[in-house]
Amino acid sequence: MADDELNSTESTQMDETVNHNPPKVDELGQSEVYQARITELEGLLAQKDEELSLANTRIAELEQALAEFDTKLTDTTNALSQAIASYKALAIKSKPGVIEELITGDNIEEIDASLERAKTLIVRVRKGLEEEVAATRVPAGAPQRAPLDLSTLSPREKIQYAIGGKK
Repeated sequence: MADDELNSTESTQMDETVNHNPPKVDELGQSEVYQARITELEGLLAQKDEELSLANTRIAELEQALAEFDTKLTDTTNALSQAIASYKALAIKSKPGVIEELITGDNIEEIDASLERAKTLIVRVRKGLEEEVAATRVPAGAPQRAPLDLSTLSPREKIQYAIGGKK
């Protein structure tokens, strides 16, 4: 019986027994009526004890099932944690250019998101370095020899240059 049905049945039976007025009998049959009433109440009490015993048995079964589910939940949680750690290690190994400290997260979605952020960061840093290298590019080897531009020199400076003297 469900708990609501059990409580409903109990309250109905208790109402009938408590509100039931014993029949009026003469004084000689009164002890028999009381004895019948006592027997009836004892029967109800035995029935209640049996229902209580069944309810307690059901509670024990449910508590045992709950303990089993808690154990399964703990095992599943541990397995999930191990799987996530393995996934994280695999993600780090599969992307050798990614720094391990950039990969964070407690679930697969967070790990994937941090991996994407790390990839984006690497691309930005690489692009910045390439631009910096391109801006400061020095040609390999010695520069080509070019004649000195004497057009900007005054006549006196030209003469000094020609005789190899200092200015």
